[in-house]
Formats: sequence, structure tokens, C-alpha cells
Amino acid sequence: MRLELRKAHVKGLEWGSPTRVEQGVLYVDKQALIEALQDDRIESWDVDLARPGESVRIIPVKDVIEPRVKLEGGESYFASVVGPNDTVGEGATFVLDGAGVVTVGPIMAFQEGFIDMSGPAAKFSPFAGLFNVVVSAVPVKDLEKHQYEEALRVAGLKAAVHLAECCKGAAIDATEVYEKGTVAEELKKYPDLPPVVHLCMCITQGLLHDTYVYGADVKHTLPTLLHPNEVLDGAMVSGNCVSACDKTTTWHHLHDPVVAELYAQHGKTVNFLGMIPTQESTVLAGKERASSFNARLAHELGAKGVIITEEGYGNPDTDLCMNVNKCEALGISSVVIADEASGTEGASQGLADATPKMTAFVSCGNVNEMLEVPAMDKVIGYIESIAHVSGGAAESLRPDGSMYVELQSIIGSTCETGFNKSGSLWV
Repeated sequence: MRLELRKAHVKGLEWGSPTRVEQGVLYVDKQALIEALQDDRIESWDVDLARPGESVRIIPVKDVIEPRVKLEGGESYFASVVGPNDTVGEGATFVLDGAGVVTVGPIMAFQEGFIDMSGPAAKFSPFAGLFNVVVSAVPVKDLEKHQYEEALRVAGLKAAVHLAECCKGAAIDATEVYEKGTVAEELKKYPDLPPVVHLCMCITQGLLHDTYVYGADVKHTLPTLLHPNEVLDGAMVSGNCVSACDKTTTWHHLHDPVVAELYAQHGKTVNFLGMIPTQESTVLAGKERASSFNARLAHELGAKGVIITEEGYGNPDTDLCMNVNKCEALGISSVVIADEASGTEGASQGLADATPKMTAFVSCGNVNEMLEVPAMDKVIGYIESIAHVSGGAAESLRPDGSMYVELQSIIGSTCETGFNKSGSLWV
């Protein structure tokens, strides 16, 4: 399977018609974008722009998506959601590299977070470095919350595809090529290299805590194997309204650093077999079933090592420990990437569960660390929603617009795929 990601580097962001890229600047036709998003469930739309270094706060953020569209080997993008019901991972994909679509709305009582484009919070989120097209959606009166979540989720994906579709004739600045055969072919090709899989734990708890693979809600599926190209080509979509710090956004799935690093080491130090996306159940039986299937699937593939990434904390820590125990019991060495909820002083137990088998742990940081962030000149969204954000409270917002919050209120600050700037390793 061969995939080319053909990237046009975005270095500026302005309003303009038609939507296009010229000399690295993304020009956005606001009205055309809004027309592409029409949905009877949404009362009103707005689109705004946020650039790196600006005094701008975006809150509450639902998702972040990279603008992409297929050039060869498929149609549209985000298969089985806004794209066709087909598999992905082959051909060529056009990418607006450096741009992001951020979705925002009055999602009260959901767990979401914020992005600061400058100031002390900016260094904790990769999205502060993107040229962001912010899509805001106000739902019709009394819209059921799951319907609102779906409408806003799909809108972000549609916006990303629309922008990329309008710009796909732009000059290509760089091309990344990902090519790997089947598991059987790669095991034959590299018999002396340790076979490794990436076990990607995903929030799948319902109550607006969901992840989708090819449009299927993962909480209703059994673990499966994805070719890494599928992951890098839009097979996984976030549907989560969770603690912002360790939320795996759709952008994170497209840029999964574990997949990227294992791909880079494939045929050199490891034999990368692929990714197993798996659920984090809310009930004991679900945790036992999924962890057993995860370990058995990795074993049947011939894996000798597994890198396990978590999403969320607390309840999923038990899934994490079960996955470690069952993989280790089958002779599969495990490395865990997760964050910690160690209290504001960092003195508490980092995980809600533990196992002596967890002997290699990469920490993505303490979600409870406190941070003071200054007021911004511009707020896109609803600043009062900080009262409903994990890591925030009603008293977090001060009269002058500054906030005193936990790190977990910042989108992507302790992302447990390792795409962040804080953390440590102990073995």
C-alpha cells in the first residue's frame, strides 16, 4: 500500500474570494464556506480567522481538523463520514499543511477546552502554531445534544474538505511517501526485526465521549487492525467532548506520532505491523473483553512489542492496566504513553489504577498543574464556558479576562499519543 501526502505549506491566512492559496497565503471565501456547511440543525454559522502569535483565545473548542482532499485513489475525504464508504490509505492526498479548521459552539456542560494563539498557554498546544479557520455554530432551539455534537463534528470535516478542494490546484511544496506491504509480506521481508504494533486506546464511553473508525462508533465494535496508511489518511475521526488536555483530536489522528515514528523505524530497528484502535469501556465486562481481544490480536499477528497509548484518565486507567497485563502474559513487551492526574502539587498517585507489569512508562505531563493565562484582545466563542471545562471553574475567569486554570483545560496540552511539549520517561 502506497500513500503520498502532497503538501502545500500555509504561511499566512486572509479573507479573499475565491478560496485559494497564493504564495503560501490561504485566502478564505467566508460566504462560500458557510454555504457549504448548511444543516437544518444549526440556526446560525460564523467563520473567523486566528493566526499564530495573535492575542486571540478560542473557546470552547470541539475539534481541530487538517484541511485535506483526495487527489488520486479516492474521492473527497474522511471516508464513511463525509466521504464515500470505502477504505483509504492509497493514492495521493492533498494537504494544506500548517492550516487547521477549529470548531466552536456554545457546548455548555460538555467537557471541552481552549486554544490561546499567544501567551503562556500557546506553548502547550500544537494548534497555536496553525493558521486556523474557526467555524462557530449555534444550534436551533432545544436541539438534542447528541444531534448538536454530530452536526458540529460533521461541519468541521466538511469545512476541512471544502478548503482543500478549493485549493488542490496549488503548488506542492513537499511530498511525503508512506509505503508498506501486508503483515505477511513484511514478516517475510524482515524476519530478524522485532514485530511491533501500536495499540491506540480511544475514548468510547458514550455520553458524547466517542471515536469513529470509518464512521463506525468504536464502542460498538471489536478491536481490528488498521494499516498505518489508513490512520494517516483519515480513517479515524474524533467525536469526543472530553477533558481538553488529552483529547485526541482528528488532527492528532492524522499526525499520530507513534505511527510516524514506527514507520520511520520500519525495516531498520522494528517491523511495524500496524495499529489496533480499541475501545475504553465504562463497564468491567467491556474492559475485560476488549483487552483480551487486543492482546490476542497482537499475539496472532506475531507481535513481540506493543506501544499502548491512552486517551483520557481515571476510568480508562483500568483498561490501560488490563492491556498491559494481558499483552505481557502473552510474551509481548509493552511501553505505555499516558498522562497523569497527580494533583496540583504533583504529589498524588498519577494513575487511578496500577500494575507491576507496567515497567516502561512515558508520561505526557500532569493534567492538574495550575497555569495563569492573561486576557486576550479577542475571544472567538464563549469565554464564560470556562466554568464548565475540565480544569476550569466559575471562579477561573477574572474580571479583567485573565484566567487561572489547570493545564487540562488547554486543548492538546498532554495528548497521550505524545504530541505535546511536556512529559518525562521512566523505565
